[in-house]
Amino acid sequence: MEKYDLVVAGAGGGLVGAIKAAQLGLKVLLIDASPDFINTCNTSMTSGMFPASGSRWQKEKGIVDSPEIFAKDIMKKTKNSGHVVATKALTNVSVEVFEWMADSLGVPWELVTDFHYPGHSVDRCLSVPGRMGQLVLGPIWKVASDQKLFDFRASTRLVDVVIKDGQVVAAVVENSDGSQEEIATDNVLMATNGYGANQKLLAEHNEEVSYIYYHGSRYSKGEALQIGIKHGAGYGYLDSYQGHAAISSHAKTLVGWTTIMQGGFIVNSGGERFGDESAGYSEYAAILNDQKGNTGWIVIDKAIHEGSLLFKEYENTAASGAIVWADSIEELATAIAVPVDKLTAELDNAHAVHDGKGQDRFGRKAFEKRLQAPFGAIKVRPALFHTQGGVQVNADAQVLREDGSVIKGLYAAGGAAVGISGHGSDGYLAGNGLLPAFGFAYLAAKSVASA
Repeated sequence: MEKYDLVVAGAGGGLVGAIKAAQLGLKVLLIDASPDFINTCNTSMTSGMFPASGSRWQKEKGIVDSPEIFAKDIMKKTKNSGHVVATKALTNVSVEVFEWMADSLGVPWELVTDFHYPGHSVDRCLSVPGRMGQLVLGPIWKVASDQKLFDFRASTRLVDVVIKDGQVVAAVVENSDGSQEEIATDNVLMATNGYGANQKLLAEHNEEVSYIYYHGSRYSKGEALQIGIKHGAGYGYLDSYQGHAAISSHAKTLVGWTTIMQGGFIVNSGGERFGDESAGYSEYAAILNDQKGNTGWIVIDKAIHEGSLLFKEYENTAASGAIVWADSIEELATAIAVPVDKLTAELDNAHAVHDGKGQDRFGRKAFEKRLQAPFGAIKVRPALFHTQGGVQVNADAQVLREDGSVIKGLYAAGGAAVGISGHGSDGYLAGNGLLPAFGFAYLAAKSVASA
């Protein structure tokens, strides 16, 4: 029976772990539950924001940043409830992993400076032209495939691991025909995301979002959490999740928070704003969910629209016909069936705050521009993107038992492991999902290779 040095389950962030491990001389098998992970995994469905603290792209623009500054931002956003070990490990490795991806895999990173993401004290998010996770994964997969770096099996799901004398000795997988087999290996990296697609686990661990529309991979069933618990792993932050308040009701595509960061705002079916949108798109999902009909309207203008077209998902939203346009705010109110006086008052308030002639009743500090006719509105709904809690890990992504001891040969990354967003949804920063997915997968590969 063929034996691998490392079996990686999950080809989102797990893909970079498999590549790094192969580059370090390991014999690697990468598996994924989907027949088409490039289009279906959570990484592909994101806007592709990867935070790196102190990167060369920041230095080129004179931006001063460091892992310590980034960690401080995380702790501030999470009200000091973030996972300390994970936060330190991931902020420390962020530059290494993303500069390696540029140099070794040819990823054309760009520092995002046209929008400032809530909670980040400096601009540190990297993305690629088109700003979509799929546009990051696709070219990386081509590099790995062309170089034949590792073996790959699609439609193959990790269902268990075999542990003898405290050491992993095999991965148990389920094939597309329902058959199971053991694959000999001393190391398994669980990079299978969280449990957002598992209604039973959501109801058990995260009831707050168990009834919200799920906008993530249908393969995120929580296998890693269940496998870890079965073998005595500790776990934490199971109530943590990334929500999003800007999913098009019309097209079920990601509208994106760039609409807000450029000066747009959200009103409910009564034409009124109901909170400080600039706090962040994750926590605003629950706030939007409390509104009548669980929906709202993002109000924009042509300049915001043009700026948002940098994001492929917004481009798809616009192409779907989801935007209602009108030549005046009064006409827009009529078109989206909200009271004219309420919507007009919200626009007047936004302009007053922008001009420094008033304060927002919800505490929003700035509206980045004065909206000008023609005006647009996009109907949005809240969504759960992914859960952010999982099995306990150390700084090398090794899974830990409840007593803190290492389960030798078992690793976890991304939504399979404890995240860095604290509890609930309001500790989430842009990139807090992708950094643990890629960062811990990278750290796991280095750990296995150095053992």
